[in-house]
Amino acid sequence: MNSKKLVVYYSMDGNTKQVAEKIHKATGADIVEIDTVIPYTGTDEEIVKQGEDEVKRKYMPQIKPLQVNLGDYDTIIIGTPTWWYTMSPAILTFITSNDFAGKTVIPFQTHAGWPGHGMKDIKDACKDASVMNEKTIKFSPQQFGLMETSEKELSKWIETLK
Repeated sequence: MNSKKLVVYYSMDGNTKQVAEKIHKATGADIVEIDTVIPYTGTDEEIVKQGEDEVKRKYMPQIKPLQVNLGDYDTIIIGTPTWWYTMSPAILTFITSNDFAGKTVIPFQTHAGWPGHGMKDIKDACKDASVMNEKTIKFSPQQFGLMETSEKELSKWIETLK
């Protein structure tokens, strides 16, 4: 099957971006980053506290318009960091603001602890899409940017996306 693919991701600290760029390079899929209209600022502790509050309230921050037309794609690969055991609020905004009917959605999630229920939440939110082949990628909680999921495991999964 030769479908047109798009990697859409939100990345707070660069881990999700790192994986999204590997997918883009290996598959040739188009790529676009989600950005919030009001950026998150403050110390890590302040941002984590704000993120916890937003997830608990199911808050959806306004995101900047994407410079792509989702209607042009058959497969949407969605990347999110884990925020309080689920998808980031920016990804929640993206998913609830778009129609995925008839599309294939392949979610991936980065985390530096426990992934929680993020993949289930994405599946539930994309109810009109065929959601499959999800992947969680673990990063070190002690060393920023260090992926603990092996490169071999990640590459094997990325091969399935071609």
